[in-house]
Amino acid sequence: MQDVPQHDARLVGWLSLAQLISWGSIFYTFALLMEPVERELGLTRAQSSLAFSLALLAEGLLAYPVGRWIDRGHERRVMTGGSLLAGVCLTLHASVTSALGFYAVWIGLGAAMSAVLYSPAFSVVTRRFPNDFRRAIITMTFLGGLASTVFIPLTAWLISHWGWRYALLGLAALHWLVCAPLHALMLRNAPGPLPGSSDRQETQVTSGVAPYLRSAPFLLIAAFVILMMAVTVALPAHMVSLLRENGLSEAWVIAVPASIGVIQVLGRLLLFFFEHHFDLHMANRLIPCLIPLGLLALLVAPLSPAMQAWAVLLFVLLYGIGNGMLTIVRGTAMAQYVNREHVATLNGALGLPMALARFGAPLTLGLLWTPQSGYTNGLYLLLALGVLGVAALMLAQRHAITPIPLQIRR
Repeated sequence: MQDVPQHDARLVGWLSLAQLISWGSIFYTFALLMEPVERELGLTRAQSSLAFSLALLAEGLLAYPVGRWIDRGHERRVMTGGSLLAGVCLTLHASVTSALGFYAVWIGLGAAMSAVLYSPAFSVVTRRFPNDFRRAIITMTFLGGLASTVFIPLTAWLISHWGWRYALLGLAALHWLVCAPLHALMLRNAPGPLPGSSDRQETQVTSGVAPYLRSAPFLLIAAFVILMMAVTVALPAHMVSLLRENGLSEAWVIAVPASIGVIQVLGRLLLFFFEHHFDLHMANRLIPCLIPLGLLALLVAPLSPAMQAWAVLLFVLLYGIGNGMLTIVRGTAMAQYVNREHVATLNGALGLPMALARFGAPLTLGLLWTPQSGYTNGLYLLLALGVLGVAALMLAQRHAITPIPLQIRR
């Protein structure tokens, strides 16, 4: 039996650094910008939440064309262009003076996220390392998972010392000086397009993918990905305000979401070193359960003031470990239970439903917030979505077309 080809550690390492910067300077920055932007522009919580929802909508709508471009071998242009666009939009964000401008720059940042975050990066390593993509993805998420740990304290410090506008200029510089050059240099010599992926044979490719798009495993994996994504994208934008609502001190309000990044990486390290000792598909079933369990801990926190801090810490532990490993499950499920060759296109086909879910989740959480009950009603909704997502994955495993028993070999 042939040895399994290993991924290129140098390529994955540099892509990981770009992931750290991209996640930290865009995705996790919004929670720190929400309240100062609300004060300066006179926005309500629902109005400010709309900006992040619009970004996620733009990201989701562009997922399919981005996936197709990567399948055609244009990964270098996609990710380099995304980094340049992120730098431009962060710079423009520093000068917004109206709600309209605020929404416009976040739509642009959503377009940038579609080209630089995990989804395109996972597609890149899946295409380059088809026999070792799961290990490459786990490795990539080690450094990427520290984005909140590095950038929440860093951005909070920049905002407190420079103000939020100049802080954004500093973050923009990272995309121009680090991320764009990394993507331009490291993504040369991309694999060629899949057979039949030229424009002249687009119909042939579509007909080849169509049976998978109609299959029960695809629909169930789609439900799993969309529901769990809705939960995990709703919380970050509101995390700082949610923790303040639970009575935590300002130091803890910054420390808790920052620590989630470290705990995410801990979860991925556990998966990296121990996954070859247990059944992969059982792990895929159990890992997503940690998300609703963490939400349950957060919901019971206000019921006992004496135990509130401990309940919040339990949420951090369960949600952090669960979200860290869930990224791997979500990033590999389509290849494992549906089809590997067309993974970028299949994931891209989820663009519209994911766009709608990602648009609705942060906005809904903001709309459900009230001065009397805070985020309680929204957390109950997220708990229900998490349970349904876990059930969808379990059903997908039962109906899988060709489950791939990936056993990582040293």
